[in-house]
Amino acid sequence: MSPTAQDNPAFAHPAFARIPPWVRQKLSLLAVDKIQAVYEWVENECIPREQIMKAQLEGSRWKTPKVMHELREKAKAKGLFNLFLPNHFKESPGLTNLEYSCCAEIMGRCYWAAQTMNCHAPETGNIELLAKYCNPAQKAKWLQPLLEGTASSAYSMTEPDVASSDATQIGIRITREGDQYVINGRKLYGNCLWNRDLSFYILMGCSDPNHPDKWSRHSTLIVPCSTPGITQVRNLTIMGYDHAPDGHGEYVYDNVRVPVENIILGEGRAFEIAQGRLGPGRIHHCMRLIGQCERAYELALLRCTDRRKTPRGKLIGEFDSNIERVAQMRLELDAMRLVVLNAADTMDLLGNKAGKRAIAQSKILVPVAACRIIDECMQMYGGQGLTQHTPLPEMWTYARFVRVADGPDAAHRHQVGREEMKTAEGFRERHEGYKERYRRFAEGYGEKYVSFD
Repeated sequence: MSPTAQDNPAFAHPAFARIPPWVRQKLSLLAVDKIQAVYEWVENECIPREQIMKAQLEGSRWKTPKVMHELREKAKAKGLFNLFLPNHFKESPGLTNLEYSCCAEIMGRCYWAAQTMNCHAPETGNIELLAKYCNPAQKAKWLQPLLEGTASSAYSMTEPDVASSDATQIGIRITREGDQYVINGRKLYGNCLWNRDLSFYILMGCSDPNHPDKWSRHSTLIVPCSTPGITQVRNLTIMGYDHAPDGHGEYVYDNVRVPVENIILGEGRAFEIAQGRLGPGRIHHCMRLIGQCERAYELALLRCTDRRKTPRGKLIGEFDSNIERVAQMRLELDAMRLVVLNAADTMDLLGNKAGKRAIAQSKILVPVAACRIIDECMQMYGGQGLTQHTPLPEMWTYARFVRVADGPDAAHRHQVGREEMKTAEGFRERHEGYKERYRRFAEGYGEKYVSFD
């Protein structure tokens, strides 16, 4: 056990109140400092500015508010930028996935806090993708501005005409003509082109539809937003929210031309790249959802003990049903955290590929539980819980969105289920062994051997 875990007085700070002892033992001194700094940043700089952010968006929905630019500069100066990038990358600030998960939970207490620290989706996945797969020239041109916060990117994969949960069906065409690639087709999602701060898309498309291996038909390109031929048809609302100023869009690519040097890794390598992108970035949403749920839980406790609210002469928190609700929320929240921390630790110890099952567990369990917990908090607020009087409706919408954002949870359950089915033969051998030993024991005891096969 390190002296950090055992003796560090910093653990008395509220930033560490929910971090389990086994995780504290693994935190470096750098991580302890960063977790505490992130807590102070979110509590003192972000949450108190939530209404300022909304006010600055009114009348200018698709322009990044001045307060966001201001906070990003301040966070970068404090050394809080890019904390998500794992420490095996040379560009990393130095945290492990486990250490960052403690930071990300705190970020989740304010929907946009992660963006102030350049730790928001889709930037996190895109930065890791570029750091992992780009050549030096591409890194200098595209990665470095993202790390410095002077550019912004989006990932363009989903399409309206196919079932994109099966990514082999992605059909937007990429055709090489001389020293250019020409792109034609339609896309959904990807941050809004209407926000002029958006710099480029990382686009997955079909470059060789006749390749005998369906996993080698697609390629990944960097497409600057200023390229002629890209049209945003509309903003896609999520459960009625436009999520300005970034949001999501529906796009048409009409003879969009980019230079061949914008291809990442090479033709036919898109699935390799996509799988590499689905490591830590896949559970960053889950990490933040826990922080969001903690804040919703706090709001529920405040409602339960509000002396202005006394239906039938009792505090809301004095009804047995609500006492049990609070207990169940607390239990589920702590369980969610353990699932995510286990996934992060598994990736650190064994790598992203070995941690895929733990990642899938987080991706399936956490958003569903988050929706349920926030829904219970809304119930405690009654009609007011459905309005802008609390952040609960926006929280619930984000949690529901995350159940689809990295692929439908049904697809992840299917993957986990298929993997589990493969273990059946091992169990069959074990259980056959039980019966054989039972047969021998029966003979030894002179008892009748009974088989139910």
